[in-house]
Amino acid sequence: MGEQMVGRSRRRPWRAVRARAALGAALVVGLFLVVGSFVFVALLSVSLHGGVAQSASSEAEVAAARVEQSGTARLPESDDQLLVLVDADGQVLESSDDEIELPSPVPSGDTVDATVDDEHVLFAAEDVEVDGHELRVLAGRSLDDVDDAVSTVAALLAVAVVVLVVLVAVTTRVVVGRALAPVEQIRREVAGLEAGELHRRVEVSPAGDEVSRLAETMNEMLARLDRAQAAQRRFVSDASHELRSPLASMRQYAEVAVAHPDRVEVTELAGTVLAEGARVQDLVDSLLLLARLDERSRHGAGRAVDLDDLLLAEASRVRALGVVRVDASGISAAQVQGDETILARVVRNLVDNAVRHARSTLTISSSEAHGRVRLVVEDDGAGIAPQDRGRVFERFVRLDEARARDDGGSGLGLAIVADAVRLHGGSVEVETGTAGGARFVVTLPGVAPPA
Repeated sequence: MGEQMVGRSRRRPWRAVRARAALGAALVVGLFLVVGSFVFVALLSVSLHGGVAQSASSEAEVAAARVEQSGTARLPESDDQLLVLVDADGQVLESSDDEIELPSPVPSGDTVDATVDDEHVLFAAEDVEVDGHELRVLAGRSLDDVDDAVSTVAALLAVAVVVLVVLVAVTTRVVVGRALAPVEQIRREVAGLEAGELHRRVEVSPAGDEVSRLAETMNEMLARLDRAQAAQRRFVSDASHELRSPLASMRQYAEVAVAHPDRVEVTELAGTVLAEGARVQDLVDSLLLLARLDERSRHGAGRAVDLDDLLLAEASRVRALGVVRVDASGISAAQVQGDETILARVVRNLVDNAVRHARSTLTISSSEAHGRVRLVVEDDGAGIAPQDRGRVFERFVRLDEARARDDGGSGLGLAIVADAVRLHGGSVEVETGTAGGARFVVTLPGVAPPA
C-alpha cells in the first residue's frame, strides 16, 4: 500500500506542495505582470502619440497663420514638412508631397491618419479663412518611430515577464522545497518507525518555527502512542494473569478428579467449577465493558436516569445479603443524563467495593445542587492511604488487603467506575470517611431543565 502511494505521488508530481506553490506564485505574478505590462504599453502609446499630435498641431497652427498672412489658398514653401490644404468640403487643394494618401473627402476632426511613402503619419488640422473661404491646413508627423518604440517596449516586456515568471516559479519551488525539507525528514523518520520503536522521537529544530512545533506535536503523539501501547500490553498481560488463575484451579481439580475419583466428590468439583467459572465470567464481562467504554470517545445524549432509584435498589440488595448494615437515609432525588446500564454498573461496583472493605456499616447518599449530582458511597473499613488513592482506579490494581482475600475481585471494578464516570462528563474522588474508612465521591452533570 505504501509503495502504491509513493508510486502515485511520483506519477503526479504537480500535486506536490512545491509544485503547487510554484504554480500559484507564477500565476499570480504572471497575471500581475501581464496586466501591468498592458497598462504600461497602453499609457506609453497614448503618451507618445499625444506628443506627436501636439507637435503636428503646432506645425499646423504655424502653417495656417502663414496661409492667412499670404491671403491666398496656397501652402507655404517647406522642404521638411508634410502639409495639406483642403477646402470646406474635404477636397484636397494642395499638398507638399505627392505621396500623401488621404481619404477623399478628408474627414473633419482634429487629427487624421494617413500613409506617406509607406510611413504611418498623423495629421493635425487647423482651420483658416482666406478671401471668405473656409480652408483647413493639415500638418503631418510620422508615427513610425512611435510605433517602433511601442513595439520594442512590448517585446522587451514580454520577454521580461516570461523570465520573471520562470524565475519566480523556480525560486518559489526551491524556497518551499528547502522549507519543507525538515517536514520530509520528519515524515521519513516516522514512516520508518516499527511497532516496537515508538519510544524513538524525531529531532526538534531549535528555530521555534512551524516545523519545530510540528516535530514537537509528532513527538507528543508518539509519546501518547507509546503510553497506549504500553498500557495495552500491560492490560493484556494482567488479563491473561487473571484468567490463568481460575482456569488453572479448574484444571487442577479436574485432573485430581480424573486421577483419583475417590478423593474428589462430584459436588466439590462442581462447586469449584461453578465458582471459578463465575469468576471468569465476571472478569470477561468487565473486560468487555471496559472495551465498550474505550471505544466510545464521548457519551451521547442518552436519557434521564433516576440515580436515586439505582441507589435504593443496591441498598435493598445489600440488606438482603445481611453482610453489613446499610444506611440509605441520605439518598435524595437526583437525575442524570446517560446510559442506565452503565450507571447501574458504576453504582454496583462502588457498593460492592464498599461492602468488601466495610467492618459493619455501609453509607449511601445522593444530592443535587446547581445542576450537579453528587453520589457518595462510604464504608467504615481501614480506608485507603493517600498515596494509593490514585492507583485504585487503574486497571488490575488491587491493594494488599484486597489481594489477600479470596473475594478481592479482579481489580477492574473501580477502573470501570472511573472510565464510565469520565464518559458521562463527571469525576470520581476518594476521601477519608467520617468513620475512617474510604469515601468515594462521584460528581455528574444533572439533567438540564426543559427550555
